[in-house]
Amino acid sequence: MENFLSLALQRQSDRAFDSSRPVEQEKIERILEAARMSPSACNAQPWHFIIVDEPELKNKVADATSTRILGLNHFTKQAPVHIIIVEEKVNFTSGFGGWVKDKSFALVDFGIAAAHICLAAEDEGLGSCILGWFDEDKMRKLLNIPSSKKILLDIIIGYSIQKDRPKKRKEAGKVISYNNY
Repeated sequence: MENFLSLALQRQSDRAFDSSRPVEQEKIERILEAARMSPSACNAQPWHFIIVDEPELKNKVADATSTRILGLNHFTKQAPVHIIIVEEKVNFTSGFGGWVKDKSFALVDFGIAAAHICLAAEDEGLGSCILGWFDEDKMRKLLNIPSSKKILLDIIIGYSIQKDRPKKRKEAGKVISYNNY
């Protein structure tokens, strides 16, 4: 395993994948174990992960993520795996704490799980991209997700063929301060 900072610096949102190269099941299982073990508020674990890797269904899911009008997500069919994150109910403690503090702890939990998925994929030599833009109703029908559930993210995984690119981030001094704002 690499050192964590190197892994974080290397990871990028990939938008080009080798569609002819499937992802090994054992790699997907390790990625999912990293997600399953990610921390959550009051150990609520408010998620359900749906792995879509059957080619025909995967292509239909990819169609639900793209739009010609806005030119978004036209690359998603290249990725051999989609990991759909569905919201589950939080436990009482997390829900009550979120209500009292006026914070959605579950949304934080999903972000942490998504980061674990992407970093675990990178550690496995795979690329990833987090998608928030998709037709939720179409996705719900394709994957038999109950109407009472919210679909939060689709993370695509595969062998990237995209060149590494430099990260564009705000300077540290603009986003970090010590002891006061």
